[in-house]
Amino acid sequence: MDKLKQLESFVSVATRGSLTAAARAEGVAPAIMGRRLDALEERLGVKLLVRTTRRITLTHEGSAFLEDCQRLLADLANAEASVSAGGVKASGHLRVTAPAGFGRRHVAPLVPRFRELHMDVTISLNLSDRVVDVAGEGYDCAVRVGDFPDSSLVSVRLADNRRLCVATPQYLRQHGTPEHPNDLARFDCLTLSSDASQTRGWAFVVPGRNGEGELLHIKPQGPLDCSDGQVLHDWCLQGFGIAWRSTWEVEQEISEGRLAEVLAPFAAPPNGIYAVFPQRKHLPLRVRLWIDFLKHHYAQPRFWMAG
Repeated sequence: MDKLKQLESFVSVATRGSLTAAARAEGVAPAIMGRRLDALEERLGVKLLVRTTRRITLTHEGSAFLEDCQRLLADLANAEASVSAGGVKASGHLRVTAPAGFGRRHVAPLVPRFRELHMDVTISLNLSDRVVDVAGEGYDCAVRVGDFPDSSLVSVRLADNRRLCVATPQYLRQHGTPEHPNDLARFDCLTLSSDASQTRGWAFVVPGRNGEGELLHIKPQGPLDCSDGQVLHDWCLQGFGIAWRSTWEVEQEISEGRLAEVLAPFAAPPNGIYAVFPQRKHLPLRVRLWIDFLKHHYAQPRFWMAG
């Protein structure tokens, strides 16, 4: 049995959540999809999916394998597109969405530069801290900052993103400094409102029972919240409380002494900055070139210093 077909079937079933839906999309019987999954699990020697009469869920191993499969299939599609495109120029309309603060600093400046290279492409850029339904709202690509994106989308990691807690020195002199993440309950925390993308709260690493670090998510409460990260940033600089921000937002203020990092020993490992896009059999050349363009610029340290 074709190994590639097994992987494609696994991704289709996992993202659609149903053998029947995946089989219908490919135009085959559900039993055929089931046999491909059985053969894949037998070949790998691991359970990838838990199948019941009502639903299909991924095992821990299945979730990790899904990410690898999506990346592999996307790379294969890109390789085929490179060969078949040949000298064909990118064209058409590119619809991109990104978080407001990050998008203003690190996506918007690149849009005109990209179009200078691909004059037959027109571009619409949407900036919003709302979690945009990429496929449902007709976007070609979204830039996502934070936790791993929705598994129903294909994702490409563009760069690392580290977050830290910050406050003004004056605020800390007046209110004290938290010594543990749980202490945040006693402080004014400036948080993104519930309709924004920071759904899991603030992440920290704390000592576990076995002595190893464990990831802890806290949803702090405070007197002020906002759906716009830039507003939170401004409130923090004005001394209204503690904020959880990305290094690309606050490094300059920290170096100038206008903000101070707190809870540094508990800082979580970096998460990612991703380009995500809907599953497609053939990725449009304009989308592939845009993602490669972002990866190229984000890989250069001087790009972040300029931002």
